Amino acid sequence: MICVSLARTRHKMVTLEHQALADRGAELVELRVDWLQREPELKKLLEGRPTPVVFTCRRPADGGRWAGTEEQRQTLLRSAIVAGVEYVDIERDIATKIRRYGKTKRIISHHDFNQTPDDIEAIYAEMVEMDADIIKVVTMANSPHDCIRLLKLCKDARKPTVAFCMGEFGLLSRLLCGRYGAPFTYATFSKEREIAPGQLSFDEMKHLYHYDRITPKTQVFGVLGDPIGHSLSPLLHNTAMRAANYDGVYLPLRVPPDQFSKTLDEFEWVGIRGYSVTIPHKEAALAKADQCEEIVRQIGAANTLLKQAGQWWADNTDYTAAMESLATGLREQEILDGKKVLLLGAGGAARAIALGIVRAGGGLVIASRTTDRAKKLATELGCRYVTWENRGSELIDVLINCTPVGMHPNVDESPFQAHWLREEMLVFDTIYNPEQTLLLKQARERNCRTVSGQEMFVRQAAAQFQAFTDMVPPMELMRDTLRRGISAVRR
Repeated sequence: MICVSLARTRHKMVTLEHQALADRGAELVELRVDWLQREPELKKLLEGRPTPVVFTCRRPADGGRWAGTEEQRQTLLRSAIVAGVEYVDIERDIATKIRRYGKTKRIISHHDFNQTPDDIEAIYAEMVEMDADIIKVVTMANSPHDCIRLLKLCKDARKPTVAFCMGEFGLLSRLLCGRYGAPFTYATFSKEREIAPGQLSFDEMKHLYHYDRITPKTQVFGVLGDPIGHSLSPLLHNTAMRAANYDGVYLPLRVPPDQFSKTLDEFEWVGIRGYSVTIPHKEAALAKADQCEEIVRQIGAANTLLKQAGQWWADNTDYTAAMESLATGLREQEILDGKKVLLLGAGGAARAIALGIVRAGGGLVIASRTTDRAKKLATELGCRYVTWENRGSELIDVLINCTPVGMHPNVDESPFQAHWLREEMLVFDTIYNPEQTLLLKQARERNCRTVSGQEMFVRQAAAQFQAFTDMVPPMELMRDTLRRGISAVRR
């Protein structure tokens, strides 16, 4: 079940939005009365309430906004219990001061907005001995490991326990705590109304991640990156899995570069079956793999990890997706063999595309904002490189951008000057947001042929989907989903 936290400053808005949440399918709503500008009026808030409620009045020390005295706050909590609220949230340090009464269930809670303490297990053990119907433990995740510690509290609980982490690192635990026995998790009314760090909206929880359908049998996948909040991969994969009626969930997982291998080892406890891998982990992903195709080893980077027979199998779907996308810009019977290609960038995706160009017989020249990286990649592939400053001096047939220059929100930037473009050149920009980058717009004005990065993104995601699920990917649905997702982000 998803408990939606409702925090407004006026009673009228609380009641209106409570009804709106019920109409949208919410089954449990937390009333954060500490947000109200005036003294909470229980009759207005509770009479005729459309769903069961968790009554919460949080102190500033616990991330709340209560401006009254502590005595007034505790009196308010007692009054809510007498009024018959379904749940009341009581911090563990006042648990003995608020007595049980009637049918109201007691949530004994502990919050730490700075860290996941080393002794959180001991804190939890003390809370188990308190008179609680539900124990709630919420801490800040400063590493992915903190998520595993909190999920283990749920799994091993002797009393019903809601335990998860806040922050971007904590998303795994917010979404999977129900899988390990938590009676509910928390969401916010909308994306614009985050009450706690890393909190997802009710619509995201319900319609993107399908939280209420996640069970111990649900297959878990994710995308590894740092940062990861911008990724649209969860939207594509979760939409495709739901359309295919596949029992799976796909999560965004932020992992620091220096914790990559350790984190994957810790995530073994969750039983994650496969990962998409993005910046900056593609080379580390290959190093972590037990097996891979020779072409992946030649690329030197992997964007996919799949657990098979207890071992990690690495793949690079960027390679095939990029070459297939590039082919859509070629004329009938036109080939890359003999064409001069300038590749901008020398990162993971660039390495895959560079190898594809060389294998296809193209005359490759690499330019990177970091000259040493361009030189290193060119040396490995036996091709040329030029400095970033001299990239416009090459007479080329094909231009491929693998840098982030021009990516949203910096849509007014281009990695290649417009006057360097020649008529009939083929220009491929691997950026997928926006679909029509400034580089592609200027290329069309110069009568160049163009290929958008959205085609590559969908193709590489579709190949991963097939590897993860062993099902045919819904390509058109994924294309439409990506476009809608980008439009939503830009709004």
